[in-house]
Amino acid sequence: MTSQQLSFPHSPSAVNENWRLPAEWEEQDCVQLTWPHAGTDWAPYLKEITATFIAMARTITDHERLIVVTPHAAGLDRMLYDRLGAWAYGRTVIVEAPTNDTWARDHAPLTLVSTDEGHPDFRLLDFCFNGWGEKFAADFDNAINSRLFAAGLFNGQPESHSDFVLEGGSVESDGHGTVFTTSCCLLAPHRNQPLDRAQLDNRLRSMLRARRIVWLDHGELIGDDTDGHIDTLVRIAPADTLLYDACTDSLDPQFDGLKALEAQLRTLRTLDGKPYQLVPLPLPEPLYDGSDRLPATYANFLVINGAVLCPTYGQPSNDSRALELLGEVFPGRDVIGIDSCTAVRQHGSLHCLSMQYPKGVLR
Repeated sequence: MTSQQLSFPHSPSAVNENWRLPAEWEEQDCVQLTWPHAGTDWAPYLKEITATFIAMARTITDHERLIVVTPHAAGLDRMLYDRLGAWAYGRTVIVEAPTNDTWARDHAPLTLVSTDEGHPDFRLLDFCFNGWGEKFAADFDNAINSRLFAAGLFNGQPESHSDFVLEGGSVESDGHGTVFTTSCCLLAPHRNQPLDRAQLDNRLRSMLRARRIVWLDHGELIGDDTDGHIDTLVRIAPADTLLYDACTDSLDPQFDGLKALEAQLRTLRTLDGKPYQLVPLPLPEPLYDGSDRLPATYANFLVINGAVLCPTYGQPSNDSRALELLGEVFPGRDVIGIDSCTAVRQHGSLHCLSMQYPKGVLR
Protein backbone atom coordinates (compact mmCIF):
# COMPACT_ATOMS: atom_id res chain seq x y z
CA MET A 1 0.00 0.00 0.00
CA THR A 2 1.32 3.45 -0.82
CA SER A 3 0.19 6.88 0.33
CA GLN A 4 -2.25 8.36 -2.12
CA GLN A 5 -4.17 11.55 -2.65
CA LEU A 6 -7.82 10.89 -1.86
CA SER A 7 -10.35 13.43 -3.02
CA PHE A 8 -13.04 14.74 -0.71
CA PRO A 9 -15.39 17.72 -0.67
CA HIS A 10 -13.74 21.00 0.24
CA SER A 11 -16.78 22.32 2.09
CA PRO A 12 -16.30 21.51 5.80
CA SER A 13 -20.04 20.96 6.22
CA ALA A 14 -19.87 18.20 3.61
CA VAL A 15 -17.12 16.20 5.34
CA ASN A 16 -17.85 16.71 9.03
CA GLU A 17 -20.79 14.30 9.01
CA ASN A 18 -18.62 11.30 8.12
CA TRP A 19 -15.29 11.74 9.91
CA ARG A 20 -13.81 13.26 13.04
CA LEU A 21 -10.42 13.70 14.68
CA PRO A 22 -10.76 11.84 18.00
CA ALA A 23 -9.69 13.22 21.36
CA GLU A 24 -6.50 11.70 22.68
CA TRP A 25 -8.17 10.22 25.76
CA GLU A 26 -10.38 7.96 23.64
CA GLU A 27 -9.49 4.26 23.54
CA GLN A 28 -6.30 3.48 21.66
CA ASP A 29 -4.73 0.52 19.86
CA CYS A 30 -1.12 1.59 20.16
CA VAL A 31 1.46 4.36 20.44
CA GLN A 32 4.33 5.02 18.05
CA LEU A 33 7.85 5.88 19.17
CA THR A 34 10.63 6.74 16.70
CA TRP A 35 13.75 5.46 18.44
CA PRO A 36 16.93 7.52 19.07
CA HIS A 37 20.26 6.42 17.62
CA ALA A 38 23.84 7.65 17.26
CA GLY A 39 23.08 9.36 13.96
CA THR A 40 20.74 11.86 15.63
CA ASP A 41 21.31 14.90 17.83
CA TRP A 42 20.85 12.57 20.82
CA ALA A 43 24.36 11.17 20.27
CA PRO A 44 26.05 13.04 23.20
CA TYR A 45 23.59 11.54 25.69
CA LEU A 46 22.30 8.50 23.85
CA LYS A 47 22.42 6.29 26.95
CA GLU A 48 20.31 8.73 28.94
CA ILE A 49 17.64 9.28 26.26
CA THR A 50 17.47 5.54 25.62
CA ALA A 51 16.61 5.10 29.30
CA THR A 52 13.80 7.64 28.84
CA PHE A 53 12.48 5.74 25.82
CA ILE A 54 12.65 2.44 27.70
CA ALA A 55 10.63 3.96 30.55
CA MET A 56 8.04 5.18 28.05
CA ALA A 57 7.97 1.85 26.20
CA ARG A 58 7.56 -0.14 29.41
CA THR A 59 4.66 2.02 30.58
CA ILE A 60 2.97 2.03 27.17
CA THR A 61 3.19 -1.75 26.78
CA ASP A 62 1.67 -2.17 30.23
CA HIS A 63 -1.49 -0.63 28.76
CA GLU A 64 -1.50 -1.14 24.98
CA ARG A 65 0.62 -2.07 21.99
CA LEU A 66 3.67 -0.20 20.73
CA ILE A 67 5.09 0.60 17.29
CA VAL A 68 8.81 1.37 17.21
CA VAL A 69 10.41 2.94 14.12
CA THR A 70 14.18 2.56 13.84
CA PRO A 71 16.88 2.35 11.15
CA HIS A 72 18.53 -0.46 13.15
CA ALA A 73 15.87 -3.10 13.66
CA ALA A 74 18.12 -6.06 14.39
CA GLY A 75 20.08 -4.45 17.21
CA LEU A 76 17.07 -2.78 18.76
CA ASP A 77 15.05 -5.99 18.58
CA ARG A 78 17.44 -7.77 20.96
CA MET A 79 17.77 -4.79 23.29
CA LEU A 80 14.01 -4.35 23.64
CA TYR A 81 13.57 -8.04 24.41
CA ASP A 82 16.23 -7.83 27.11
CA ARG A 83 15.07 -4.51 28.62
CA LEU A 84 11.29 -4.92 28.37
CA GLY A 85 10.89 -8.65 28.88
CA ALA A 86 9.10 -11.20 26.75
CA TRP A 87 5.53 -10.08 27.50
CA ALA A 88 6.06 -6.38 26.68
CA TYR A 89 8.26 -7.25 23.73
CA GLY A 90 5.40 -9.38 22.38
CA ARG A 91 3.23 -6.25 22.31
CA THR A 92 5.81 -4.34 20.23
CA VAL A 93 6.02 -4.02 16.44
CA ILE A 94 9.36 -2.85 15.04
CA VAL A 95 9.42 -1.13 11.64
CA GLU A 96 12.75 -0.45 9.99
CA ALA A 97 13.14 2.92 8.27
CA PRO A 98 15.82 5.62 7.98
CA THR A 99 15.21 8.46 10.44
CA ASN A 100 16.56 11.96 10.99
CA ASP A 101 15.27 12.31 14.53
CA THR A 102 12.69 11.01 17.01
CA TRP A 103 9.72 13.40 17.11
CA ALA A 104 6.91 11.01 16.16
CA ARG A 105 4.22 13.53 17.09
CA ASP A 106 5.20 15.69 14.16
CA HIS A 107 5.98 13.18 11.42
CA ALA A 108 3.45 10.41 12.18
CA PRO A 109 -0.02 10.44 10.56
CA LEU A 110 -3.09 11.95 12.19
CA THR A 111 -5.94 9.43 12.28
CA LEU A 112 -9.55 10.27 11.50
CA VAL A 113 -12.28 7.86 12.62
CA SER A 114 -15.62 7.28 10.96
CA THR A 115 -18.68 8.69 12.69
CA ASP A 116 -20.61 5.54 11.68
CA GLU A 117 -20.03 3.38 14.76
CA GLY A 118 -21.57 0.37 13.05
CA HIS A 119 -18.96 0.47 10.28
CA PRO A 120 -15.61 1.52 11.78
CA ASP A 121 -13.22 3.04 9.28
CA PHE A 122 -10.12 5.20 9.36
CA ARG A 123 -8.25 7.77 7.34
CA LEU A 124 -4.55 8.26 8.09
CA LEU A 125 -3.60 11.79 7.11
CA ASP A 126 -0.04 12.12 5.84
CA PHE A 127 1.12 15.75 5.86
CA CYS A 128 4.42 17.25 4.79
CA PHE A 129 6.95 17.40 7.64
CA ASN A 130 9.74 19.86 6.81
CA GLY A 131 11.66 20.09 10.08
CA TRP A 132 9.47 22.80 11.67
CA GLY A 133 9.81 25.31 8.89
CA GLU A 134 13.02 23.99 7.30
CA LYS A 135 15.07 24.41 10.48
CA PHE A 136 16.36 20.83 10.46
CA ALA A 137 16.82 17.97 8.00
CA ALA A 138 13.58 15.99 7.68
CA ASP A 139 13.75 14.00 4.44
CA PHE A 140 13.89 10.59 6.15
CA ASP A 141 11.27 11.46 8.77
CA ASN A 142 8.91 12.78 6.11
CA ALA A 143 9.04 9.35 4.41
CA ILE A 144 8.34 7.25 7.53
CA ASN A 145 4.58 7.19 7.00
CA SER A 146 5.00 5.64 3.56
CA ARG A 147 7.05 2.89 5.20
CA LEU A 148 4.33 2.32 7.79
CA PHE A 149 1.62 2.15 5.11
CA ALA A 150 3.72 -0.20 2.99
CA ALA A 151 4.22 -2.49 6.00
CA GLY A 152 0.44 -3.06 6.06
CA LEU A 153 0.10 -2.10 9.71
CA PHE A 154 -3.11 -0.12 9.46
CA ASN A 155 -6.75 -0.58 8.69
CA GLY A 156 -8.25 2.27 6.71
CA GLN A 157 -6.78 4.34 3.89
CA PRO A 158 -3.81 6.71 3.81
CA GLU A 159 -4.69 10.21 2.65
CA SER A 160 -1.86 12.32 1.32
CA HIS A 161 -1.67 16.04 2.02
CA SER A 162 1.93 16.34 0.87
CA ASP A 163 1.31 19.90 -0.31
CA PHE A 164 0.53 21.08 3.24
CA VAL A 165 2.96 21.38 6.14
CA LEU A 166 1.37 20.32 9.44
CA GLU A 167 2.82 18.81 12.60
CA GLY A 168 0.72 16.78 15.00
CA GLY A 169 1.95 18.84 17.94
CA SER A 170 0.39 21.95 16.43
CA VAL A 171 -3.24 20.78 16.75
CA GLU A 172 -5.45 19.58 19.62
CA SER A 173 -8.91 18.01 19.14
CA ASP A 174 -11.78 17.64 21.60
CA GLY A 175 -13.19 14.79 19.50
CA HIS A 176 -16.40 16.72 18.79
CA GLY A 177 -15.35 19.02 15.98
CA THR A 178 -13.27 21.69 17.72
CA VAL A 179 -9.57 21.81 16.90
CA PHE A 180 -7.21 24.19 18.70
CA THR A 181 -4.03 25.59 17.19
CA THR A 182 -1.69 28.57 17.56
CA SER A 183 -1.28 31.41 15.12
CA CYS A 184 2.45 31.78 15.90
CA CYS A 185 3.10 28.27 14.58
CA LEU A 186 0.67 27.97 11.68
CA LEU A 187 1.62 31.40 10.34
CA ALA A 188 5.39 30.93 10.87
CA PRO A 189 7.76 31.21 7.89
CA HIS A 190 8.54 28.29 5.58
CA ARG A 191 5.37 26.34 6.27
CA ASN A 192 2.39 27.19 4.07
CA GLN A 193 3.00 30.62 2.59
CA PRO A 194 1.42 32.46 0.92
CA LEU A 195 -1.78 31.17 2.59
CA ASP A 196 -3.22 33.64 5.08
CA ARG A 197 -5.06 32.80 8.29
CA ALA A 198 -8.49 32.60 6.69
CA GLN A 199 -7.20 30.27 3.97
CA LEU A 200 -5.37 28.12 6.53
CA ASP A 201 -8.54 27.92 8.63
CA ASN A 202 -10.51 26.65 5.65
CA ARG A 203 -7.88 24.07 4.72
CA LEU A 204 -7.60 22.81 8.29
CA ARG A 205 -11.35 22.43 8.69
CA SER A 206 -11.54 20.51 5.43
CA MET A 207 -8.58 18.21 6.04
CA LEU A 208 -9.29 17.55 9.72
CA ARG A 209 -13.09 17.45 9.18
CA ALA A 210 -13.48 20.01 11.95
CA ARG A 211 -16.48 22.19 12.66
CA ARG A 212 -14.24 25.03 13.80
CA ILE A 213 -10.61 25.98 14.42
CA VAL A 214 -9.84 27.89 17.62
CA TRP A 215 -6.75 30.05 17.13
CA LEU A 216 -4.69 30.97 20.19
CA ASP A 217 -2.62 34.09 19.68
CA HIS A 218 -0.34 34.34 22.70
CA GLY A 219 2.35 32.45 24.55
CA GLU A 220 5.49 30.78 23.25
CA LEU A 221 8.08 29.07 25.41
CA ILE A 222 11.68 30.20 25.19
CA GLY A 223 13.73 27.56 23.38
CA ASP A 224 10.78 26.07 21.49
CA ASP A 225 11.98 25.14 18.00
CA THR A 226 8.41 24.55 16.81
CA ASP A 227 7.33 28.22 16.81
CA GLY A 228 4.79 27.58 19.56
CA HIS A 229 3.16 24.16 19.23
CA ILE A 230 -0.06 23.99 21.15
CA ASP A 231 1.03 20.80 22.93
CA THR A 232 3.61 22.83 24.85
CA LEU A 233 1.05 25.43 25.94
CA VAL A 234 -2.59 24.26 26.13
CA ARG A 235 -4.09 20.76 26.22
CA ILE A 236 -7.69 19.54 26.14
CA ALA A 237 -9.09 17.14 28.75
CA PRO A 238 -12.55 15.63 29.29
CA ALA A 239 -15.50 17.73 30.46
CA ASP A 240 -14.48 20.75 28.35
CA THR A 241 -11.33 21.27 30.38
CA LEU A 242 -8.28 23.18 29.19
CA LEU A 243 -4.94 22.73 30.95
CA TYR A 244 -2.44 25.50 30.28
CA ASP A 245 0.96 26.82 31.29
CA ALA A 246 0.58 29.40 34.04
CA CYS A 247 3.46 31.71 34.91
CA THR A 248 3.38 33.40 38.33
CA ASP A 249 6.80 35.04 38.19
CA SER A 250 6.42 38.55 36.82
CA LEU A 251 10.18 38.69 36.18
CA ASP A 252 10.06 35.69 33.86
CA PRO A 253 10.33 36.91 30.24
CA GLN A 254 7.51 34.51 29.37
CA PHE A 255 5.15 36.11 31.92
CA ASP A 256 3.37 38.62 29.69
CA GLY A 257 2.75 36.18 26.85
CA LEU A 258 1.40 33.43 29.12
CA LYS A 259 -0.81 35.92 30.97
CA ALA A 260 -2.23 37.06 27.63
CA LEU A 261 -2.83 33.40 26.74
CA GLU A 262 -4.69 32.88 30.00
CA ALA A 263 -6.83 35.95 29.34
CA GLN A 264 -7.71 34.68 25.86
CA LEU A 265 -8.66 31.25 27.24
CA ARG A 266 -11.12 32.93 29.59
CA THR A 267 -12.97 34.39 26.60
CA LEU A 268 -13.41 31.08 24.80
CA ARG A 269 -16.67 29.17 24.66
CA THR A 270 -17.58 25.64 23.64
CA LEU A 271 -19.81 24.96 20.65
CA ASP A 272 -22.66 24.96 23.17
CA GLY A 273 -21.73 28.46 24.31
CA LYS A 274 -20.34 27.43 27.71
CA PRO A 275 -17.04 28.59 29.19
CA TYR A 276 -14.25 26.06 29.43
CA GLN A 277 -13.02 24.76 32.76
CA LEU A 278 -9.51 26.17 33.08
CA VAL A 279 -6.79 24.33 34.98
CA PRO A 280 -3.46 26.18 35.32
CA LEU A 281 -0.40 23.94 35.27
CA PRO A 282 2.70 25.05 37.16
CA LEU A 283 5.56 26.21 35.02
CA PRO A 284 8.79 24.35 35.87
CA GLU A 285 11.61 26.38 37.30
CA PRO A 286 13.90 27.40 34.43
CA LEU A 287 16.08 24.63 33.03
CA TYR A 288 19.17 25.40 30.95
CA ASP A 289 21.54 23.61 28.60
CA GLY A 290 24.59 25.81 29.01
CA SER A 291 23.22 29.33 28.62
CA ASP A 292 20.20 28.22 26.57
CA ARG A 293 16.87 28.09 28.37
CA LEU A 294 14.88 24.92 27.61
CA PRO A 295 11.10 24.80 26.93
CA ALA A 296 10.19 22.66 29.95
CA THR A 297 6.43 22.25 30.37
CA TYR A 298 4.03 19.87 32.09
CA ALA A 299 1.54 20.39 29.24
CA ASN A 300 3.49 17.89 27.14
CA PHE A 301 1.89 14.86 28.81
CA LEU A 302 0.79 11.71 26.96
CA VAL A 303 -2.61 10.08 27.52
CA ILE A 304 -2.81 6.32 26.95
CA ASN A 305 -5.31 3.62 27.90
CA GLY A 306 -5.73 3.77 31.66
CA ALA A 307 -2.82 6.12 32.31
CA VAL A 308 -1.25 9.53 31.75
CA LEU A 309 2.50 9.89 31.33
CA CYS A 310 3.60 13.18 32.86
CA PRO A 311 7.00 14.74 32.22
CA THR A 312 8.96 15.46 35.38
CA TYR A 313 12.00 17.69 35.80
CA GLY A 314 13.56 16.87 39.16
CA GLN A 315 11.51 19.57 40.88
CA PRO A 316 9.58 17.78 43.67
CA SER A 317 7.04 20.53 44.39
CA ASN A 318 6.19 21.36 40.79
CA ASP A 319 6.36 17.72 39.66
CA SER A 320 3.99 16.60 42.42
CA ARG A 321 1.52 19.39 41.69
CA ALA A 322 1.45 18.56 37.97
CA LEU A 323 0.85 14.87 38.73
CA GLU A 324 -1.94 15.79 41.12
CA LEU A 325 -3.69 18.05 38.61
CA LEU A 326 -3.53 15.46 35.84
CA GLY A 327 -5.04 12.92 38.20
CA GLU A 328 -7.94 15.28 38.86
CA VAL A 329 -8.75 15.98 35.21
CA PHE A 330 -8.23 12.38 34.07
CA PRO A 331 -9.99 10.47 36.86
CA GLY A 332 -9.61 6.71 36.88
CA ARG A 333 -6.21 6.77 35.16
CA ASP A 334 -2.84 6.16 36.73
CA VAL A 335 -0.62 9.24 36.46
CA ILE A 336 2.97 8.16 35.95
CA GLY A 337 5.92 10.52 36.04
CA ILE A 338 8.66 10.04 33.44
CA ASP A 339 11.92 11.93 33.96
CA SER A 340 12.18 14.30 31.00
CA CYS A 341 15.32 16.23 31.89
CA THR A 342 17.19 14.60 29.02
CA ALA A 343 14.33 14.84 26.51
CA VAL A 344 13.94 18.58 27.02
CA ARG A 345 17.61 19.10 26.12
CA GLN A 346 16.45 18.62 22.53
CA HIS A 347 13.54 21.01 23.17
CA GLY A 348 10.66 18.53 23.52
CA SER A 349 9.13 15.99 25.85
CA LEU A 350 6.84 12.95 26.10
CA HIS A 351 3.96 14.07 23.88
CA CYS A 352 6.36 15.34 21.22
CA LEU A 353 8.11 11.96 21.15
CA SER A 354 4.97 9.88 20.62
CA MET A 355 1.85 9.44 18.50
CA GLN A 356 -1.25 7.52 19.56
CA TYR A 357 -3.50 5.55 17.19
CA PRO A 358 -7.20 5.03 17.99
CA LYS A 359 -8.76 1.64 18.68
CA GLY A 360 -9.29 -0.45 15.56
CA VAL A 361 -6.66 1.11 13.33
CA LEU A 362 -3.87 -1.43 13.94
CA ARG A 363 -4.13 -4.71 12.08
